[in-house]
Amino acid sequence: MMISKAFCNAFITPMAAVAGAVADTVLDAMRTATQLQRAYVNNGGDIALHLGPGQSFATAMMDHQGQDLGRIEITQADGIGGIATSGRHGRSLSLGIADSVTVLAHSAAQADAAATLIANAVDLPGHPAIHRQPASDLQDDSDLGERLVVTGCDTLSADDIDTALQAEQRALDMQRANHIIAAALFLQGECRLVGNTGFTPSIRTQLYA
Repeated sequence: MMISKAFCNAFITPMAAVAGAVADTVLDAMRTATQLQRAYVNNGGDIALHLGPGQSFATAMMDHQGQDLGRIEITQADGIGGIATSGRHGRSLSLGIADSVTVLAHSAAQADAAATLIANAVDLPGHPAIHRQPASDLQDDSDLGERLVVTGCDTLSADDIDTALQAEQRALDMQRANHIIAAALFLQGECRLVGNTGFTPSIRTQLYA
């Protein structure tokens, strides 16, 4: 996994890219075993993707309540090999308040790690509407230890949402360094989109190409 140097300037646990890396490994084994035109491995939402010439892939984005967030539509020419989503409503504990962050990258491991980092950056430290507990109080074996993780987020003002979504700068830095291809950040009915590939959000959006 060529991700450590790309993300070494921010805190990330050793487990942050495991699901994506497993998906990549399974897909690599499939490609070794036979010639593929179009295939994907979905490991709990972290997707490793192979598209041959002329092939495409489309999927929907939904929030934790099943509401439509938009669509992802990509082709072989986009160079995307991995899709991953992170946020405070997912299976893992989160340091940030993002409802959802979906990342498109060259591999599923890269997308997995980047989605975690960007979702953690969507935050308002010390804000009274955000509820937190030590990770170890929620999961004895959490690799986050005593770090405070988000357990709830009340309704935020438009200004607060805009401030939290300034985490799009982290995604933009990753895109410009070629660590990711695109990212969509969602928080309480607002979206910030980095890159002009793949995403068609269904809610109010600002684009940062």
